[in-house]
Amino acid sequence: MEMNTLEAVSALRVNGERLWNSLMKLAQIGATDKGGVCRLALTDLDRQGRDLVSSWARDLGCTVRVDAIGNIFMRRAGLRDELPPVMTGSHIDTQPTGGKFDGNYGVLSGIEVLRTLRDHGIETEAPLEVVIWTNEEGSRYVPVMMGSGVYAGAFTLDHALDATDRDGISVRQALNDIGYAGTEPIGGRDVSAYFEAHIEQGPILEARNITIGAVQGALGQRWYDITITGQEAHAGPTPMELRRDALLVAAEVIRAVNRIALDHAPHGRGTVGCLDNFPNSRNVIPGRVGLTVDLRAADDATLDSMAAALARTLQELTLPGKIEIESKEVVYFPPQPFEPGLVQAIRDGAATLGLDHLDVISGAGHDAVYMARVTPTAMIFVPCKDGISHNEIEDAQPDHLEAGCNVLLHAMLRCCGEIRTQAAKVSA
Repeated sequence: MEMNTLEAVSALRVNGERLWNSLMKLAQIGATDKGGVCRLALTDLDRQGRDLVSSWARDLGCTVRVDAIGNIFMRRAGLRDELPPVMTGSHIDTQPTGGKFDGNYGVLSGIEVLRTLRDHGIETEAPLEVVIWTNEEGSRYVPVMMGSGVYAGAFTLDHALDATDRDGISVRQALNDIGYAGTEPIGGRDVSAYFEAHIEQGPILEARNITIGAVQGALGQRWYDITITGQEAHAGPTPMELRRDALLVAAEVIRAVNRIALDHAPHGRGTVGCLDNFPNSRNVIPGRVGLTVDLRAADDATLDSMAAALARTLQELTLPGKIEIESKEVVYFPPQPFEPGLVQAIRDGAATLGLDHLDVISGAGHDAVYMARVTPTAMIFVPCKDGISHNEIEDAQPDHLEAGCNVLLHAMLRCCGEIRTQAAKVSA
């Protein structure tokens, strides 16, 4: 090992200005008047974004493959190209009122890593891949995290292809319409490591003035659809003590969900996001209310405890013959820990670069959650302004984005075996 070569690799840094410019160029596709992005999955705007990023990969000499659910794999060959690749990526589809960074940062950080290696004449023993996953957001098609979910075997290809949007257009048809119905088989191959860089989408890093989040895993989730049935009645003639007010009971459920989450700190989460009040008339006592409950926790034992507390609450609020409550669990994502060795590589990378870092848990779902089922996986978080995401005002500082990309670069290099720069080589 030559010391000057080792020092050269240790001194590698990405081009932050180039990364920022790439993010801004991609953000022009589907740009909104408020400064955000609306680029729904498998629309023509999505096609334009895919075409642009794929062209950047081809300019770097990458091969570009598309599988049957439309996932795009952009591969930089390794010195031993038969080795399992080190992979990074995310998604480029957005919410209807999305921002410039959610998902896009993870993909373009990968492209910037490859550009940096090219600029410095670095070759890696294992190949490197940047992936764009199909329909992560789930804003046009469900299930969410569709491309990575099919890849990881969470659901079948046909289940995903048969999904339709509000206009009855299937995923199968949309992929054909935009020219991204690929022929590559889905999954079934080894990946040595998967990294995903992402804005935090929460306020913790910014509040603590910390640049890098080393993500230890993702919260598990249980979602419920709850229907509370009482009886509609006239608001004037019906005495308070004789009412069967479904909305009043719903208010108690909402309070209970909040209490349950607080009782399971620090990672417990409880949200009632949807409320459907019937008949929704000013002078009619509500007779039926539908609501959703979203419970999240870092481990299954805590999540089970929260679910049991919710079940007890619903039982206590049921009054046979007066108030009936029906609850149905509609989603279960188990808590997903990430690979400790890769999380440590992120910590080490941040320390080497002189960046402060914090161990965090992801409260949101990401493609990395499915990838962790099939390969060693970890995530890198950087702050976003005011913790706001899924919003057109979503924002992040260029120096934070650059820092996260530098951590990604060095974490990937730690996993790709031998590194060759010009005539010399070192071991990662």
